[in-house]
Amino acid sequence: MTAMNLCNIFLYTAIISTALFIIKMIIYSLTGADVEVESDFDAITDTDISFNFISLQTILAFLMGFGWSGYTMLIQYHSGGKLAIFIAFVIGLAFMYFSAYLMFCIKKLNKNVVYDYTTLTGNEGKAYTSINPKQQGQIEINFNGKLSILDAVNADDEKIEAFEAVKVIKVENKIIYVTKHLK
Repeated sequence: MTAMNLCNIFLYTAIISTALFIIKMIIYSLTGADVEVESDFDAITDTDISFNFISLQTILAFLMGFGWSGYTMLIQYHSGGKLAIFIAFVIGLAFMYFSAYLMFCIKKLNKNVVYDYTTLTGNEGKAYTSINPKQQGQIEINFNGKLSILDAVNADDEKIEAFEAVKVIKVENKIIYVTKHLK
């Protein structure tokens, strides 16, 4: 294989994989959904599902790194074909690993925090808005270590004015029931 043919292979690989990568990123940006191909690699490897080393993202990263670095080695540094292929392969693997590592780190940021509203029972706060009897309004209360404004129902038969002290008497189905709290 001549250096020119190898140069064209590197160039076309780089251009096509970069174009597909850009299309994938545009789709992800517009829809918020990731374009991934489901595979049975999880059955082959015994790794955490959040660290998928072989995915469309990592394959495109490998091909981009492989193509651009191989093309650069041939054009810029005038290296031989074998050396260019070796360096392109190593850089492609580095791109692949870096891409998988970034996806792993990003997926770690996605946590579902489940709040236990029943821990509010007995806590004191203040009405954020006026709350009519048996109606819903908002309260300001310390919840999970931070001051939060939450929806609450007035369990009293009298109106709770804004900024009056309230006490949570019960929580049912994430509905907070409060009464006036006399200090």
